[in-house]
Amino acid sequence: MMLCTRLTNANILTMDPDHPVARDLGIWQGRIVGLDEAVTSLPAREVVDLQGATVLPGFIDSHVHLAWTGLKASSPSIAGLHSVDDVLQAVEKAASRKGAPGQWVHIGGYDQRALGRHLTAAELDRVSHGRRLFLMHDSGHACVVNSAVLDLLPDGVPHDNGLLVEAAMGAVRRLRLPYSQAELADAIEHAGRACLAEGITACAEAGIGGGLLGHSPVELGAYQLLRDQGRLPLRIQVMPGGDTLRPVGAHEHDGIPRGLDLGLRTGFGDDWLSIGALKIYTDGGMMARTAALTEPYEGMTHTGQLQDDPERLTDLVVDGHLAGWQLAVHAIGDRAADLALDALERAQKLRPRPDARHRVEHAGLIRPDQLARFAQLGVSAVVQPNFLRYFGDDYATVMGERRAPWMYRGRGFLNHGVTLVGSSDRPVTDGSPLRAVQFMVERASASGRLIGPDEAVTVDEALRAYTVAGAYACHWDDSAGTLAPGKRADLVVLGDDPRRVDPSRIGDIEVVTTLVDGRDTKETWTTPL
Repeated sequence: MMLCTRLTNANILTMDPDHPVARDLGIWQGRIVGLDEAVTSLPAREVVDLQGATVLPGFIDSHVHLAWTGLKASSPSIAGLHSVDDVLQAVEKAASRKGAPGQWVHIGGYDQRALGRHLTAAELDRVSHGRRLFLMHDSGHACVVNSAVLDLLPDGVPHDNGLLVEAAMGAVRRLRLPYSQAELADAIEHAGRACLAEGITACAEAGIGGGLLGHSPVELGAYQLLRDQGRLPLRIQVMPGGDTLRPVGAHEHDGIPRGLDLGLRTGFGDDWLSIGALKIYTDGGMMARTAALTEPYEGMTHTGQLQDDPERLTDLVVDGHLAGWQLAVHAIGDRAADLALDALERAQKLRPRPDARHRVEHAGLIRPDQLARFAQLGVSAVVQPNFLRYFGDDYATVMGERRAPWMYRGRGFLNHGVTLVGSSDRPVTDGSPLRAVQFMVERASASGRLIGPDEAVTVDEALRAYTVAGAYACHWDDSAGTLAPGKRADLVVLGDDPRRVDPSRIGDIEVVTTLVDGRDTKETWTTPL
């Protein structure tokens, strides 16, 4: 047998307990064929001496927004501005560059916390030059618009001086014509290449076609366009938004009240592009102060909000389960988590599916009493450690001393036997898995503030969250997550071993290159490493 590639003289961390560390790895037709003595004597078209570099399974980011990431990168941004005057000046500059009055101007990077308050429609009116202004909140759960947009909204859509949150923001997004598939494909490709540069070889797109962040009712076509054109940078699993389900006239024995056309559901597709879980929103976010809590935010009188009537949300979860979907239920606050867990329990009682692998996305504030329920229901927790790395000081303040340790848990989930899955939610914050691993180990925000230090995990456990657990959560465990014979040759080469450096250095480890299907995406092999 002639190998395509043999990697040698490497520190290979396979994440496979049967063969945890290796020196050599053989690749043939995009798959791993063996390790160490199984391949060292085989001829290879290409032998790459990694000179001691560390190799891991390609990272899996189980919750991203690629289209939003790419579109945000190409839009004007007010990120980093800290005064209302500076923001308005930047908005006016962006608005003045657009063509005819009445055009939409989308601006990213909006976060009221940097300004001390929200902007108002009246302030935006003064700098709009007749354009329709849409300032997207960094959380994805709110926006601020000017009067030209407010005038287009149906009666009854609630807003506060141009600020719209959750479902009301969705009403604004529906006013704009959908993005074209070509626009979306370019944005997805751009974001996908950024993922590759961080060692990510596969990801799950958390909500297309509907919900808060859908960009077109035919959004899946943009991914297929990339697939057809050979431009898909990495493996992508897409989650349709829960509101894309509609009543279906299935046979009564099927027991499917709602579904996608033709009965499409989780699992359809191939190794490169597939349909994943059904994404269902139950609440908002901590950044926008709309995550649904059982007790008020510290120093405030409100407890956030659910996205809809609790019974309607429960019915959607149950219907999705009955239709055969894996469910990815967005629940950031503990009140939303109660709703999600109750609904999933009801669904499983109606039609038990032990290997459904339902997930709670974010699990941002989980009380001690809720941990056992995750375990009992077999629900994975898909967390975003970088939220606390970058926003932790603010989140800990609004949660208060008692609740702050419950945020984006690590150890608590693992000790209860809950599958802990790492993800980024890019572009809400930094997408680097290595920086997220560093936070999971240190539990320190960027300022050095410790947030729930008892929730810290080991480096190996954190790496599992971005490899083995990510593969499990996305039903890829038969082909990804570990470096073992028969698995896909998706891997990342690092300049150092995360287990051997000081934890404070993990986030700065160099990503030398990323391989997908055994192909070097940076073409690093053209020169010796």
